Amino acid sequence: MEIGCHKVSSGVARGPALVTKEPITFLGNVDPTTGVVVDPAHELFGRSVAGAVLIFPGGKGSTVGSYVIYQLKKRDIAPAAMINIRSEPIVAVGAIISGIPLVDRVPEEILQIDNDIMVEVDADRELIRISEPID
Repeated sequence: MEIGCHKVSSGVARGPALVTKEPITFLGNVDPTTGVVVDPAHELFGRSVAGAVLIFPGGKGSTVGSYVIYQLKKRDIAPAAMINIRSEPIVAVGAIISGIPLVDRVPEEILQIDNDIMVEVDADRELIRISEPID
């Protein structure tokens, strides 16, 4: 299945989907030294973002979140790519300075796909490829 999208940060990447219907605050939700979601109240608690195509509605919180994304990239534990319903500046800046493909303006149904399904994000072509159909 292919889905059109809007490029926020260039690049192409592929990985298993890691999906949440909850916004992510990179400063506080994600441990910058392990890449694991550490907030027990978050739907992804205990899961690692490393190498995943992280699919979430958008970011929230402190502007330091951009630097947390950068720290994840420098430690090789960042998401391979990110997909948002609507990106905001914190996630956008983090993706751009880290060289992580980021796209947005996708249908909300993307939040329905199963974790671990292989997803390819081609931000430059503004295209998402999903290995199985959305439920």
